[in-house]
Amino acid sequence: MTVPILKQGKVLIASIQVALTDHDLSELKDELTARVGRFRAQGVIIDVTALDVMDSFAARMLRNIAEATRLRGARTVIVGIQPDVAFSMVQLGLGLGTISTALDLEEGLEMLTDLGLEGGSDDR
Repeated sequence: MTVPILKQGKVLIASIQVALTDHDLSELKDELTARVGRFRAQGVIIDVTALDVMDSFAARMLRNIAEATRLRGARTVIVGIQPDVAFSMVQLGLGLGTISTALDLEEGLEMLTDLGLEGGSDDR
């Protein structure tokens, strides 16, 4: 797996550091969905701060990941979309649907905390 996935309390954090191939994105979806069940995670944060481009497949896969993890019981937040990436996505008509977004990891954790998830504590 090319994307590190950390567990912080009831939250999984996936930090995408480099542009991923279509296969890598599919593996990320499978791995996050499995880990939500394994760790009983209630929140997932996907950090895309390092990405300077997002194509239609990547945007669709992020939506798919959010939907798959939602069906497994976790809320997903995408954090760190760069201004140029956001502008390009709007110009190309690429959206993330109803997925929550935040400026950075800290704000993403706050969003999940506001929903009653404690990212910093672990009940296990």
